[in-house]
Amino acid sequence: MAKIYATGKRKTSVAKVWLTPGKGEITVNGLSLDAWLGGLEAKKLRVKQPLSITKTLESVDIKATVIGGGFGGQADALRHGIARALVKYNPDLRGVLKPEGMLTRDSRVVERKKPGLKKARRSPQFSKR
Repeated sequence: MAKIYATGKRKTSVAKVWLTPGKGEITVNGLSLDAWLGGLEAKKLRVKQPLSITKTLESVDIKATVIGGGFGGQADALRHGIARALVKYNPDLRGVLKPEGMLTRDSRVVERKKPGLKKARRSPQFSKR
């Protein structure tokens, strides 16, 4: 079977994911998942979540390129991309992934800073005198 491509997004991060039948290797930006995320175990579990729910952890290889944002946004973008690739790989998995919310793009992004304010909503401290 050929490579399956999908894109995942979260905040300002974009993950390009290629899924191939294999033995469960996950490579991100040329590094293994452990080397890429280091000691961030919760984020590693989040990346593997679509694979563990669909019981395909040992049967597919994932090769991904992630750009933009920080580790949190990148991990969630990768999770979204893996879920979308799995649905292309096997459309029957959609019924498992959809109720878990893995096919939905989390659209929350940082609100822009407004003029005259210190942050998006934080106003300058009021001085009576």
